[in-house]
Amino acid sequence: MRSRIKQSSTLGDRLKKEARNLRKQAEGMPPSIRRDELLRKAGQAETAAQMDEWLAPSGPRTSE
Repeated sequence: MRSRIKQSSTLGDRLKKEARNLRKQAEGMPPSIRRDELLRKAGQAETAAQMDEWLAPSGPRTSE
C-alpha cells in the first residue's frame, strides 16, 4: 500500500510556482539548448495549470 501525502497547495498553484522557478533559472542564461529546455518546461507547466483550472469543478470542493 502506498502512503498518501496531503498537499498544502493545489496542483495548479504548484505548477504555477514551478513555471516561475523555471523561468527564473532561464532568465540569466545565455541562449542555449538548456535555456530552451527550461523555457519549454515552464510553458508546459503553465499549460497544465490552465488545464487544471478548466477541469476543476466549479462548485466548492470537498475533501475525500
